[in-house]
Amino acid sequence: MTPRRDEIKQPEWPKLRDIMGPGLITGASDDDPSGIATYSQAGAQFGYAMGWTLLLTYPLMSAIQLISAHVGRVTGHGLAGNMRRFYPMWLLYCLVGLLVAANTINLGADLGAMAAAVHLLVAGPMPVYIISFAILSTLLEVFVRYSRYANLLRWLTLSLFAYVATVFVVGVPWLTVARDLVLPDIKVSGDYLTVIVAVFGTTISPYLFFWQAGEEVEDEQEDPAAKPLIEAPRQAPRQMARMQLDTIVGMGFSNIIALFIMLTTAATLHAHGATDIQTSSQAAEALRPIAGRFAFTVFALGIIGTGLLALPVLAGSAAYAVGEALQWPVGLAQRPGRAPAFYATIAAATLIGALLNFSPLDPIKALFWSAVINGVAAVPIMVMIMLMASRKRVMGQFTLRPLLATLGWLATAAMAVAAVGMFATWGS
Repeated sequence: MTPRRDEIKQPEWPKLRDIMGPGLITGASDDDPSGIATYSQAGAQFGYAMGWTLLLTYPLMSAIQLISAHVGRVTGHGLAGNMRRFYPMWLLYCLVGLLVAANTINLGADLGAMAAAVHLLVAGPMPVYIISFAILSTLLEVFVRYSRYANLLRWLTLSLFAYVATVFVVGVPWLTVARDLVLPDIKVSGDYLTVIVAVFGTTISPYLFFWQAGEEVEDEQEDPAAKPLIEAPRQAPRQMARMQLDTIVGMGFSNIIALFIMLTTAATLHAHGATDIQTSSQAAEALRPIAGRFAFTVFALGIIGTGLLALPVLAGSAAYAVGEALQWPVGLAQRPGRAPAFYATIAAATLIGALLNFSPLDPIKALFWSAVINGVAAVPIMVMIMLMASRKRVMGQFTLRPLLATLGWLATAAMAVAAVGMFATWGS
């Protein structure tokens, strides 16, 4: 007897939320208030002439993030956990220390930028806003169940569409944009090189590597049927395809939003001679008299939304790295009582970042030093990731394929050039 069509079990297609996970959140968090400041500066200073950099960073960023995700999902350990297993402890501690320092400074800068954005919209005391955002982010990260918190972070990625809205409000000459994307007028000058280095350093950052690898481990541990791929190779085809789609879409989203931020400031600030932009709140404030109240408001709200998305990624990636390096229980899926040191690291990094806003340290100089630290740490971390992902004793049968390996090493080389460029343009 032939079964009726409705009696035949249909294949279960993955839901969008099951595909769009760590990669989407990681990519969106890259457009944090500090990143917004960099992209705004690029657009304000050079107009549409910097958009090409994001066409270049996209495949390189996608490759190193996908490789980081593979390491986490294949081995069942985050990046620091794998480094501890296969590399000297002194090297691990040095790199983790640099990561934590850079993340903490970045947390402080993002908290200050979020408070400044609120102050622009409704006035009021900035210190209260800084502390409130720090407390809110910490409480959510510590006490909200991981699956719910991950969904909240996915929803927060929608805040980046604020920058899509501002582009269409201010009006952009799309033919000029398209021409400059494919036929850029590259200038040989110290200022131009400095901004290129800043874009690369902002777009490809070490904290993103640790976060995406850690979240892949979290997702695997949350699913009772899942195991590290090195132990359950039958799960690999589905999981590898999921990670690839998640990462390509997430990093594409990140780079498109960064481009739209550049376009907004190019069409408004650069066109009106406002080329000296140091912070995201300065960019928002400068938009008000040029592009109108609506564009200003949307831009400022975007700073707050992206900050709320970036704070847990910065604090969480630092906690993953420290916890795995010191062999603590780690993970946002853990209850606070079972991973007290992990959650204490999240709270401490966020609190210290908040307190930096009340210190004599100039926030712009703080961001500069954060970029320097990231520049120093990024290349050796990327080299270690590439070596781990290429070795069978780490990845088993899931070592890197030639195309992904080539893109990963190109990303590493690009960051090495950016680091050299950063020091070459020091003080220029």
